Amino acid sequence: MRRKCNRLMSTAPLISVIIPVYNTAPYLYESIGSIMNQTLYDIEIIVINDCSTDESDAIICSMMANDKRIIYKKFEINRGLSIARNEALKLAKGKYVYFMDSDDVILHDALEKCYSLCEKNNLDFVFFDGDVFCDKGIPSLSWNYQRTEQYDENTIYEGEELFKDMLNTYAHRSVVWLMLISRTHLERLSLSFYPGIIHEDELFTALLYLQTSRIGCLKQSLIKHRVRNNSIMTKRYSIRNVSCYITILDELFAFAHTYGHVGIVRKYARYTLNPVFETAKVLPYKDKVKVLYQCLRRGYLRYLSVKTLLKFLFK
Repeated sequence: MRRKCNRLMSTAPLISVIIPVYNTAPYLYESIGSIMNQTLYDIEIIVINDCSTDESDAIICSMMANDKRIIYKKFEINRGLSIARNEALKLAKGKYVYFMDSDDVILHDALEKCYSLCEKNNLDFVFFDGDVFCDKGIPSLSWNYQRTEQYDENTIYEGEELFKDMLNTYAHRSVVWLMLISRTHLERLSLSFYPGIIHEDELFTALLYLQTSRIGCLKQSLIKHRVRNNSIMTKRYSIRNVSCYITILDELFAFAHTYGHVGIVRKYARYTLNPVFETAKVLPYKDKVKVLYQCLRRGYLRYLSVKTLLKFLFK
């Protein structure tokens, strides 16, 4: 049942939508607008401006004047995506949390569909599919966020087994904007985003799967993910990309050795490191030597195939 958008919101929002913003002014009306126009009205929209230098602040303030559900905080220095999301989580009061990118567009009834399934099956989180579209001038990409075909909407999945199956079938996608998550579940886990790295979703979602027992699937594409110039995902690959993945593995193995998930983290290391090193073949040779040394010290070279290693070194 759709909720009317012209009524007052109840005391506690059903969903907290968290939107970090950094220099995405051209997309904000469309992106935040797609959240404002959801059929589920009882939401709060927490926007964290990570010290943008464009017109983002003025645009957010103008939208905030027209929708009292928007909660706005502006950083005076750039602190990064992880800290922006963590700060928003401290403010969140919704029963569920949705992490939205500030240049994406979500379908008008997406939150209502996710909320209904979570409530029906008492889920810790639900995952769904997404589509990719590119800004003008961006070549077509092979990124694929379709992974629900092999799963069942009427089944409640246990996290570790689901994570293992996704790794085995190459269906794992780490991005948090493909899931709606129980806020109390995140609080029980004390789960937040690791600061100071890129690819922070990789660590967050892996830890989430490994500590969750009630996961649902919604077999629909509910979001359109924008690929644009100057985004994190389209910037030239650097040594920092690889170093951050190594940090993620450090954290996952530390968790696994404490809580008994070593086997699946090893599987994740193979799943992740091989495409990372395949992409990192563009690095200057001196940077290749540095990341190989980092992996050698930690024992991570065993997770690379010979083919991947040779491509990395000689292409």
